[in-house]
Amino acid sequence: MPEAARVLVVDDEINIREAMSAILRDEGYEVSAAASAEEAMALLGGDCFQVVVSDMRMDGQSGLDLLRWIRENCPETEVILLTAYGSVEGAVEAMKMGAYDYLCKPVDRRRLSLLIEKALEKQRLSAENRNLRRRLSLKEEFSNIIGGSGRMRQIFKVISEVAPTNATVLITGESGTGKELAARAIHSRSNRRSGPFITLNCGALPDTLLESELFGYEKGAFTGAAGMKTGRIEMASGGTLFLDEIGDMTPKTQVDLLRVLQDRELRRLGGTKVIKVDVRFIAATNKDLATEIAEKRFREDLYYRLNVVPIAMPALRDRKEDIPVLMQAFLEEFCRLHQKETKKVADRTMELMLRHTWPGNVRELRNVAERMVLLSHSDTLEPRDLPGSIRREHNDRPEITIPLDQPLEQIEKTVISSVFSRITRNRRLAAQTLGISLRALHYKIRRFQLD
Repeated sequence: MPEAARVLVVDDEINIREAMSAILRDEGYEVSAAASAEEAMALLGGDCFQVVVSDMRMDGQSGLDLLRWIRENCPETEVILLTAYGSVEGAVEAMKMGAYDYLCKPVDRRRLSLLIEKALEKQRLSAENRNLRRRLSLKEEFSNIIGGSGRMRQIFKVISEVAPTNATVLITGESGTGKELAARAIHSRSNRRSGPFITLNCGALPDTLLESELFGYEKGAFTGAAGMKTGRIEMASGGTLFLDEIGDMTPKTQVDLLRVLQDRELRRLGGTKVIKVDVRFIAATNKDLATEIAEKRFREDLYYRLNVVPIAMPALRDRKEDIPVLMQAFLEEFCRLHQKETKKVADRTMELMLRHTWPGNVRELRNVAERMVLLSHSDTLEPRDLPGSIRREHNDRPEITIPLDQPLEQIEKTVISSVFSRITRNRRLAAQTLGISLRALHYKIRRFQLD
């Protein structure tokens, strides 16, 4: 579980410092204290605090000096300043310098807690926006592939390293995981990006048509060949040929393709002229080629020719942390396309989406996003807007069994742990599910050591 927010209290009056520290600890925050701006700077230089609550006037450097130092050295930390009634003008000036807000002494406990909670909320939203911008920038850089998970960052790294070369790439993964997007990303970052990017789905064509599409043919090569046709390999010369679903290619065509990979030359069907080609090959499949080889449906020598650089695209269920940013991108796309008002996803809806297994992967998520944009009449997408199959999948409410002889404290810990086992990333949603405030949740995390 995420740790409780860390707050630094700075005041040269020990009574005020200790009183505020005690109040904030009762609210569930992890609190440290400093008696001067200099001491606070030393603590901030070696540790991380989300919020600093500081007096304006102190011996030595002032609260404004501390604010200025924090803005330069800890820009993500929010600062709340304490001031006497007669110094409000200075506090307003501090807000212009970047303070989150100010409080007049004597400090109102409820007002202090509310300001800290709002400051943390602002910080959380800012972090989410930065993360969203970073992930969407990856989308632009990698030809509309969206994702910031560890698995996807590793794929982006491989794409960046292999793209400038002419190495053949084999992309594997389930249908809907974005194999063609990965191939386009390699092409767009390569030295061949000004050349053509030609695609051919090997599983969508019958055997005879696949050969003619791949290699082309001369006039009269077969009945109906009224003229010469250039094949996809020739068309891709100077660029990239993407062979999708290569696991469905027939054995004869596999032999002919292997010869092109080895010699970089071909003959059109019905022709005798040898044609040199300068093509980069990228292949993709949703099949297990090792099994296909074992069962004599795929040539082992062709496999090793294609599998120079392997890229395995993960299923969406294996990178669920990318679902929120994928959904955000799809909603923006479809709201713009269908001229709808901007929509957001309710926490409960996102919880159901994160629990869904997504057998259709990113393609399924994209279709769900478009359907919700078209059919929802609200600016917030609720669980009722999800397809029935996803809603029914989690219709049963989870239950836990608690022995009657357990102490109340242990029962409370068991219930909270059960909620955490289902909701691991959204602290606010966990608090709502438990029916307690976010501050109370922070306190119970520390109390029950649920970290």
